[in-house]
Amino acid sequence: MASNFAVVYDACVELPHPHDRHVVAAAIHAGAEAIVTFNLKDFPKAALSKFNMEALHPDDFIMDLWDLQKGKVLAAVAEHRASLKNPPRCQDDYLATLLKQGLTNTVATLSEIKIAI
Repeated sequence: MASNFAVVYDACVELPHPHDRHVVAAAIHAGAEAIVTFNLKDFPKAALSKFNMEALHPDDFIMDLWDLQKGKVLAAVAEHRASLKNPPRCQDDYLATLLKQGLTNTVATLSEIKIAI
């Protein structure tokens, strides 16, 4: 079921895959400055710039947060790792999983301070 904002904004957004327009519509409705996605090619700069928005890779987003709030990022990482119970993840396994997801800068940064995660 499409909401009213999605119907209005869908007509204004041109993306490689039309089924992704609802993501941009929701971001516009929320006043977001960025869409965080691994699929950067699906959200081209030209399509988003007219809405003063950009697409960010999750690794870049996390590193931006790191620069702003290291303590909160560390707390979120520790909480997330602790929530993994079946199976639980040791620090090295957790970082390996993040690396497989393409979070190379995040892993490099967290590897320097493993004791905190």
